[in-house]
Parts: sequence; C-alpha cells; structure tokens
Amino acid sequence: MGAGAGLGLVVGLVAVHESLVVSVSPSRVVLGVRGSSEEFGRDEVGLVVRDGKELVLLGVGGGEVAREVCELDRARVAEAFAAHGYRWADEDPYREEFRLWAPGMPGLPAGADALLRARATVRGKDGGAEHVRELRRELLRLGVVVRDEKTRQYWRVAQPDLPLP
Repeated sequence: MGAGAGLGLVVGLVAVHESLVVSVSPSRVVLGVRGSSEEFGRDEVGLVVRDGKELVLLGVGGGEVAREVCELDRARVAEAFAAHGYRWADEDPYREEFRLWAPGMPGLPAGADALLRARATVRGKDGGAEHVRELRRELLRLGVVVRDEKTRQYWRVAQPDLPLP
C-alpha cells in the first residue's frame, strides 16, 4: 500500500511538472511548462486560440508565437484572456490552410522538409519533447507553422503581412 501511495505521488508530481501554467496580464502572457517559462509581450499576441487540447498564441501576422498542450478549463482560460483585452477564438482561423506533411512534399521553404523529418523521428520518444519544441521553433523561423494530430504532422506557411481574420 505504501509503495502504491509513493508511486501515485511521483506520478502526480510528474503531471504537475508537465502541466501548463498560464499567467495573463494586460502587458504580457507567460506560459510555464516543464520547469521553464516563456514570456510574450502584448504586441506579440494578436489572437489566442484553443485548438483541441492546445493553447495557441498567434502573432499579428498569423504566425504562431506559441503552442502548448493545455489541460486548463477552456472557459476559464478564455475569460482570463478576454478580461485583459486579448482577442480570443474557439478555433484556429487558419485551420483549413494546414496540409498533411509527407516526406519530400512540394511547397515547403528550403530546409523545412528536413526539420519535419527530424521532428517525425523524435516525436513520441522518451525525452524527445524538448527536441520537438526546438524543431518547432526552427520551423517557425522558416515561416512554417506545424500542428500535430495523433501521429501526423500538418503544416502551413505563415503569411506575416496578412492581418488576422
């Protein structure tokens, strides 16, 4: 019984460590996960979206600023952002632009296919989560937004000069 309680405590601590913590103020958004945090200024966030189980911060031009798994109550998160004047949407306005990735797919910027291949290799592997996050950031630098559905990767090209819908 003691071993079961100890294991439950460890599992609980890991879950807390892996959970997203969101802090919203009129001037910034802070997302904390896995013992680290990222801060985004108000001017960087054009729209906040809940895409399935993920919280997505979109920049003014439609590129993603951040995408994190979010187990927090959807209504409470929406209310917190709205209370501080952020635009909220219940679904990604660019959802229809995502295309299923396959190796060698045409239309990707130079270097993006190699990053998506590497990302496909490390996704789901133990210890691969941080590597997947780094690869997502590299893809964003190339102007490619990526989202996951089960074992598949979907992508779209961000168009920074277009305003958000």
